[in-house]
Amino acid sequence: MPDDDFMRLALEQAGHAWERGEVPVGAVVVKDGQVIATGFNQNIGCHDPTAHAEIVALRAAAQKLGNYRLPGCELYVTLEPCAMCSGAMMHARLARVIYGAADPKTGACGSVLNLFGQAQLNHHTALTGAVLADEAGAMLRSFFAERRRAAAAARDAAAPVKPA
Repeated sequence: MPDDDFMRLALEQAGHAWERGEVPVGAVVVKDGQVIATGFNQNIGCHDPTAHAEIVALRAAAQKLGNYRLPGCELYVTLEPCAMCSGAMMHARLARVIYGAADPKTGACGSVLNLFGQAQLNHHTALTGAVLADEAGAMLRSFFAERRRAAAAARDAAAPVKPA
């Protein structure tokens, strides 16, 4: 299955996050061409700052394989991973990380910093970026636009009525 197809599965996972009011980021872990785990952002619902899509998917993959190391696995994620997730991916010994949209605020695959490019580290994970970036970016922009509209409507509804 090509990268685009696995990224579409990650986008489906991102949709599950959106349905729950979470930032729509989704992830899929693949081994030997087969999906072994999925995840989506669950920070708000789980009251867990570590419940990023990537971490949720890594945890599920590790349980499925019975190993905290995930050699030969690839992780597809709709948004460039942050430093926390990138660190977990390196500790899991992923073979490759494939991401969709770049994250100019917290991206740790080159946008803000590149943890994967540190030669001093003992494990090196291959990176592929910008896979279905337009679709992933559009989903995030739409989500935040919807949130801004809802917040503005709530402010307007709460504003005192001015006499005519």
